[in-house]
Amino acid sequence: QVQLVESGGGLVQPGGSLRLSCEAPGDILDGYAIGWFRQVPGKEREGVSCISNSYDQTFYADSVKGRATIKRDDTKETVHLEINSLKSEDTGIYYCAAGIPPHHAMCGNFTSWGPGVQVTVST
Repeated sequence: QVQLVESGGGLVQPGGSLRLSCEAPGDILDGYAIGWFRQVPGKEREGVSCISNSYDQTFYADSVKGRATIKRDDTKETVHLEINSLKSEDTGIYYCAAGIPPHHAMCGNFTSWGPGVQVTVST
């Protein structure tokens, strides 16, 4: 397992953009699939995006498809999630998670979670 820390949240106006970062201080994320999830009070946690640990395959939920990009930086120490054209529905606590997926799976088996970062999309 790795200890994860998210950053980059805050208050953003509708239509704006943000970049969330997921780091493992003192460790690297290469070898792990990294997922981003968001939680809104009263709703189930939603998987937003994921990048695999092989060939960096990516997945996006329909709610952010076309507006989001997930990528590892060149140092393999950070995974970023960028979301553009933000909507009020993007508001929530965003968590990153790391795991080693089952064989033939792109993502999954997330065993390490960060504490989460609040994103609020509002005027």
